[in-house]
Amino acid sequence: MSEPLRSAPPPRPSGKGRHFPAPNRDSVTTIREDGSRPYLYPADARGKFATARRWSALGLIAFYLSLPWIQIGGYPAVFIDVADRRFHLFGLTLAAQDMWLMFFVITGLGFSLFFITALLGRVWCGWACPQTVFLDHVYRRIERWIDGDAVQRRKLAAAPLSANKIARRAVKHALYLVVSAVITHLFLAYFVSLPEVWSMMHAAPAEHWSAFGFILISTGILYFNFAWFREQLCIVICPYGRLQSALIDDNTMVIGYDAARGEPRGKVGTPNVGSCIDCSRCVQVCPAGIDIRQGLQLECIGCTACIDACDEVMTRLERPTGLIRYDSQNAFTGKRTRWFRPRVALYGVLLLAGACVATWALSTVRPANLGVTRITGAPYFVDTTFVRNQYLVRLVNKRNHPVAFDVRIARGPDGLRQTGFTEPVIVAPLGELVQPLVVRQARDGYEGPFTFDVEVRETSGAFELKRTVEFLGPEAHLLHEESSLPIGGP
Repeated sequence: MSEPLRSAPPPRPSGKGRHFPAPNRDSVTTIREDGSRPYLYPADARGKFATARRWSALGLIAFYLSLPWIQIGGYPAVFIDVADRRFHLFGLTLAAQDMWLMFFVITGLGFSLFFITALLGRVWCGWACPQTVFLDHVYRRIERWIDGDAVQRRKLAAAPLSANKIARRAVKHALYLVVSAVITHLFLAYFVSLPEVWSMMHAAPAEHWSAFGFILISTGILYFNFAWFREQLCIVICPYGRLQSALIDDNTMVIGYDAARGEPRGKVGTPNVGSCIDCSRCVQVCPAGIDIRQGLQLECIGCTACIDACDEVMTRLERPTGLIRYDSQNAFTGKRTRWFRPRVALYGVLLLAGACVATWALSTVRPANLGVTRITGAPYFVDTTFVRNQYLVRLVNKRNHPVAFDVRIARGPDGLRQTGFTEPVIVAPLGELVQPLVVRQARDGYEGPFTFDVEVRETSGAFELKRTVEFLGPEAHLLHEESSLPIGGP
């Protein structure tokens, strides 16, 4: 970690005219001594990282919001159809029975995050998290467009109420609400599709009261978060900031301050001082309000704004850039950064193992599902000729066109017969068919309980499904000792 701050910048005013102390490591920056929360007005940073983040954010926003519009296989690229229990993910359709595959998705995302964090720190938070992307590149853009730069915004916040201030606030918050509503409607489209959302928008709220309530509440939450709560979500609600301390080590790439080069701080022209001129530009651009010169902190989301700000100052002073840079804590102290280390190897092995198992699991997914369950009641029936078991066969078609299936029994003893599914059955697009299947075994050839297969084949021969089923009945010697009168199962 870097050395403690030796020269603190002057206190900054809050939105209500009060001041809060310079950033320090003893408390969260955005909490005053009296427990209140100051509102931050981060300045704009210009540089290579700011440009890269802006283009990256625009691409991610387009990606987030375009998925319901992109059609793959007749469905949106991501369509979580809860009503019909179908989940369409980039051309792959999963039924409710396939939801166990989500285990691999969730654990895969977790181990990916662990692996990336161990190597590159909080790069997810600063570059790809929807909270950061929408806050920095949508809502704060609106704020800067309406209220001006950081100095102007701070001055406007401290100014008394006036017609100009009311008009600016009204326009800004109206735009916040509009953007929040747009994001919420597109998010709802992930679950009900865009045409359905459009239909709901043209209907009275009472006709779709649950969807209307969802839109109303979600828009309010987004508005509250992005208009006021902002960085507090990362500090108070999101556990990742606290989790990072367990995931990173001194070899993890983080944003840090080169104290060996920058200390002691001093103004330009002061003899025997380091490269840091104590301009506090790195603090002014920080969206979390921290001073990166105090070392890695809970609030830091790795947004790189302080790097661009410091590099801009160093360039103007014709000094080497990189006083604040993306590097490991070992590198800042002159040691070598080790990329391969136990935690990286562990996370990598777990991630690779999970990816292999997930690949195998996905390869087992078929465009239809088959379920065979025993009909409730007596497990078997015996008459003078046959031992009979009754089942319900459930076929689910996950394609968007009708599919014909042949249902047959196989791998059973001689004399095994079926009643039902004697002809191919047609299952509607994204539909399901539940139909009884009666399986009989000749009483004379019955030798006790056994297993057999229920095979389902698409009539075109594209694929087949199979389920192993148990055929129940009495013990063979007891059956043959019985009289010719019909008997039933217990």
